[in-house]
Parts: sequence; structure tokens; C-alpha cells
Amino acid sequence: MKRLLLLSVFLLPFTTFAAGPEVKGVSKDWGFLGPFGKYDKSSLQRGLQVYTEVCSSCHSLKYIAYRNLSDLGYNKNEIKAFASSFTVVDGPDDDGEMFERPGRPADFFVAPYANDNAARAANGGAYPPDLSLITKARGGGANYLYSLLIGYKEPPESIEVREGLHYNKYYSGNLIAMPQPLYEDGVEYADGTNASIEQMAADVTEFLTWAAEPEMEARKRTGIAAISFLLIMAVLSYIAKLQIWSDVKKKKA
Repeated sequence: MKRLLLLSVFLLPFTTFAAGPEVKGVSKDWGFLGPFGKYDKSSLQRGLQVYTEVCSSCHSLKYIAYRNLSDLGYNKNEIKAFASSFTVVDGPDDDGEMFERPGRPADFFVAPYANDNAARAANGGAYPPDLSLITKARGGGANYLYSLLIGYKEPPESIEVREGLHYNKYYSGNLIAMPQPLYEDGVEYADGTNASIEQMAADVTEFLTWAAEPEMEARKRTGIAAISFLLIMAVLSYIAKLQIWSDVKKKKA
């Protein structure tokens, strides 16, 4: 079963927080970092595709509604069509019964399991975490997630990999229970982009970063506007101060 580990987003190179020796991962120059950083909408759309086709079979995205996909550049008709491709359990109806219906833009992403116990039962007792805020959940953030997803390699002869575990170059301790989720050409991108492991890892990392902070671009614009206003007011206040005190100095002279 395909699974995607949930992780997070920081600016600096990461060191893992799991048990075992510290492992340094890949540092990538993400376009959404910095005060003027923005999300790449093409990457976000590809990341949504990777999430939908690979990750959503195990992991929910419960804090994101289908209508939020307008941030990714989709129009109302596209969002409505995407939402309706999912089945939502609703109700109760007038007879007190639950019923199924096509998804609507106002619905939140449909979870893969009916409840936590069903999720654990389907995953050998392990609960697959929700991905909505995962990019804030681990030290190293986007770099950690990206590195982990591309870190599945053949183990060196000196390392014994026990049954149920997998070797990952960038995971602390190098042995991880999550199977490799991404493979070459694992998805067929709608825009024709080559679906390499590195490309899919980067795209789903950007998408999950957006899922954790969909308001990031608006927040940065507000912050820049506020700082600009304060700088202008500071300059005007300084000029006013010079003007006022120049008259006082003349009188004293």
C-alpha cells in the first residue's frame, strides 16, 4: 500500500528528530521561502495530483476543503467537477439514515477511512496521520520531507534491514516502517512534466506546504505593506522632528 510520511517546512538544512543518529538531508531552494516567496501554482497542481493518486489512499487532508483549490488556479467548474468525483457520507435524512452523495466544493477532502480504528486495522495497527498540517510537524520542514521521499535506496551490506522495515538514506537511524511511496513515472502528469521521483517529491512537498499555510502569500503581502507603511511614517516623523527642532535651535541662537 502506498503511503506518504507526514513532515514539515523550515528554511535551514534539517536534522531529524527521530531516534538514532542525526542525518543531514538535502537543502532545496524553495520558491515559497523568504519575505517575497510565492507558491508555484503549476507545482501545486502537480502536487495535488500526486497526493490524490498516491497519498490519499491512506492519508486524510481534513482541514482543506475542495473550494480551497481556487488558490491553485482552478476555476469554479473545475473545482465542482473534482469534488463530485468523490463520494461523501451525509445525513441523517428525514428517516434518520445516513446516505451517500457526490462531493461539493464546500466539503472537506474525503478521508480514506470511516474512522481511526478502520485506519489502524488497514495499516497493521499504525495510524496514518492527517497531512493537513504535517509540514509544521517535524524539524527540517520541506527539506526533510523532500529528502525523505527521495531517500529510499538499496541498503549497504553493513546494515541489516529487518522484516517490515525499509532503508532510507535520510531517515534518522536509516530504518523506516513506511514503504517507498514514489516510483519513476508513478503518475502521469496532466501537463506532461516528467514524473521522476525527485519531481514528484518536490511537487507534493510544495502542495503539503500550501495545505499547512494556504494564507501564506496573503500574510506576506500584508506584512510587506505594514512594514512599508511603518518605514514611510518613520521617515516622515524624522523629517517633522528636524523641522520642529530647527525652529527651536534658531530661537536659542
